[in-house]
Amino acid sequence: MIYPGVLSAVVSALAAEAIDNTSKQAWQKLYNSADEEEGGDLATLVRSRGAETIDRTQVDCWVSARLHHGLEPKYWNALMAKYSTHKGRKVQAISALQALISTPAPKLFLFKATTAWAIPQLKGARQKVATSVSVEIPLDAPAWRRESMVKAAVAAGRAKAKKDESRSADMIVLKDSFYDMNTWDNDGTPERTRREWRQKIFAALDALIDESLVEAGHIIRDEGLLLSDAA
Repeated sequence: MIYPGVLSAVVSALAAEAIDNTSKQAWQKLYNSADEEEGGDLATLVRSRGAETIDRTQVDCWVSARLHHGLEPKYWNALMAKYSTHKGRKVQAISALQALISTPAPKLFLFKATTAWAIPQLKGARQKVATSVSVEIPLDAPAWRRESMVKAAVAAGRAKAKKDESRSADMIVLKDSFYDMNTWDNDGTPERTRREWRQKIFAALDALIDESLVEAGHIIRDEGLLLSDAA
């Protein structure tokens, strides 16, 4: 598996952590701690285990493990806070990042600013899970056909609702009011000062993410998984 870029590799690898299936577990059979000491890349590792290929999820899980092992905690936490889809680990990473930010802003402001940076406000209307279905039934359809069509429509509607609920459950969605800076400070600090605090906190976190991606890129390139390096 070859990724088109460092960011796509990081996003895919961190998303794999939130997946619970046999492919995720299978990659561990390929792993041996001696591999990291010997410096072999993933392709060499697969061949050494007598396998011809491994699937995408296994590659993603492998990259995630290598990033976790190879990155400094601050870089790992920055990537987890920004790109992870695992709710618990994302929240933990956001909390860890706050200790790295130097700011005169109070703790409440820092907490909300860091969280807003890691979980940007959703644009547009939020998706609603359907609670009803509609189906067109020909007027001359026999009773058994009408009943069959209704049952099929209800089944399809339930399946879609379940999928939509699952997708929503995998995301952290904050209320729009969370992003109101008036709720970030209880001391009546002037808006200009609050805006400056937010700008500097965001800038520090953006700089940390840039550094984290550079460091992650070194690890991913060592695995021979970037398309640009294979050209």
